[in-house]
Amino acid sequence: MTDTGKVAPFGGFSIAFAPDAPTPAAGGPTSIADRPERTDAKVVIVGSGPAGLTAAIYAARANLEPIVIAGSAPGGQLMLTSDVENYPGFPDGIQGPELMAAFRAQAERFGTQFADVDLDRVDFSSRPFRLWARGTEYRAQAVIVATGASAMWLGLDSETRLRGRGVSACATCDGFFFKDREIAVVGGGDTAFEEATYLTRFASKVHLLHRRDEFRASRIMVERARENPRIEIHTNTGIDEVLGDAKVDGLALRDTATGETRTMPIQGLFIAIGHRPNTEAFRDWLEVDAKGYLVVQDQTNSKVEGVFIAGDVHDHRYRQAITAAGDGCRAAIDAERWLEAEGITEANTLTAW
Repeated sequence: MTDTGKVAPFGGFSIAFAPDAPTPAAGGPTSIADRPERTDAKVVIVGSGPAGLTAAIYAARANLEPIVIAGSAPGGQLMLTSDVENYPGFPDGIQGPELMAAFRAQAERFGTQFADVDLDRVDFSSRPFRLWARGTEYRAQAVIVATGASAMWLGLDSETRLRGRGVSACATCDGFFFKDREIAVVGGGDTAFEEATYLTRFASKVHLLHRRDEFRASRIMVERARENPRIEIHTNTGIDEVLGDAKVDGLALRDTATGETRTMPIQGLFIAIGHRPNTEAFRDWLEVDAKGYLVVQDQTNSKVEGVFIAGDVHDHRYRQAITAAGDGCRAAIDAERWLEAEGITEANTLTAW
């Protein structure tokens, strides 16, 4: 990438193309700016992370002309990630916002229409399904729900300022960058203990911080951490502030029992206090599990015929960009085949995938 050439805005970020970059190959439009805005579609996709944008690419190439309700902060969790080194095809890594901008440009090339607004509510009682976003009603014969899940944060200004600069919510994504460094994990459930154990592959020492003196994690996970010489567990420990200017260099801690304060020099902080699936608009219509995630039936189907589910909004095990993208692909193919079976679209004699 260079800083010359044509620049396309995307959710507060931009992606620039070199002036000598090749023109996109034939097979789809290069711009939809001159098209009138549509509110009726064969497929409406809710969400614009890897799952939603991959679904849009596949649906658009199948001539379904999808509409994506992308949200007011489009791009999903990767917009908060700096270096992405585990997405195939980028041997030198790629910035999260840059990767999502490329996803979106590819979807737009094939005719996807985007609405960068938040979804308010839906009505899945009959077809066409109805969805409302910032005062506009959209109608769809099929819907793909790909709203993802949001990491829960501590709510500190310093934590927000240093995200991507040593503060992370994904050990699998970012652990590699902390080789031979001293880091901390905050949380008291299985996820926190799993991430602390995983991070010992890279870090010289992992401090596990928890506000209480008891853990929600399973006993075996706690015992495994206690036996690991690279993990030090700190109970009754809260974080008042993440220290550092350009990057994390320590924590201001408080004993939640005595009120005593201290500082801890570290070079990375992983937040592992849980994820919140973005399912509020769908809870009256779709099945959710005990953790609040949508329940998938038979691959990508929901309990409502014609409504499909993809990505982290149902997947609380893997939570990776590549698995979410794969889900988006599957949901788009399932939606396209369902529309054919219902007689809403004609069968493709040529493979669009």
